[in-house]
Amino acid sequence: MLQRFLKAVRLLQPSALRFGWWACPICGSALQVRLNINEMGVRCVRCGASPVTQSIVDVIRGKCLDLSSLSVYELSSRGVLVDWLAPRAGSLTTSEYIPEVAPGSIRQGVRCEDVQRLTFGNGAFDLCTSTEVFEHVDDDHAGFVQVRRVLRPGGMFIFTVPLSGAAHTIERARVLDGQLTHLLEPEYHDDPFSRSKQILCMRNYGTDIVERLRDAGFSRAELTRPAFDMMHYARTVIVAQR
Repeated sequence: MLQRFLKAVRLLQPSALRFGWWACPICGSALQVRLNINEMGVRCVRCGASPVTQSIVDVIRGKCLDLSSLSVYELSSRGVLVDWLAPRAGSLTTSEYIPEVAPGSIRQGVRCEDVQRLTFGNGAFDLCTSTEVFEHVDDDHAGFVQVRRVLRPGGMFIFTVPLSGAAHTIERARVLDGQLTHLLEPEYHDDPFSRSKQILCMRNYGTDIVERLRDAGFSRAELTRPAFDMMHYARTVIVAQR
């Protein structure tokens, strides 16, 4: 609780302070606060969830009525989403991507996986989730193919990425023969779990992400909005089905 309070103090811009009222999909609290003019500055007062996490949980709850019967894979090992899934899923597998660690290895109790070459068997999970991951993946097509492979028939992939609102995805960088080439001015996103605290954005997704998922073999894909506007910071969530 003390750490959450100190983090809120660091985020606070007094002129931006506002309160909102909607039911947090994670903890049920009706009180929300905007600490600064940024989506990560909007938080549930009780559980600290951002609009990104609240949005994906709202959609998961609508699409997966009985999580207790599902085997779930989340592409991170910590955070509010993991804390919410852990007591509700029938089983929960989590991982982190650490470039220098072999996929499938365990480091300090955390499983390491590269979404472009997952080590799980075919059809291992009913549901895969992720927040703000695929815009940083070198080869997102390979990642989508791998997620589809580890899902059971009818399984779902529910996730978020920043969507530009444009019709077409813009590639910002690509890796060819192991060499990174920037196609546009480099764009970095904050990443508290990386050593540099920032991570390169490989692309800005447009609404054609649904076609990219179908090209990877998913039978259907759609863009879904959560129930609440969340001070205009609610995120569109992508839902794809094997």
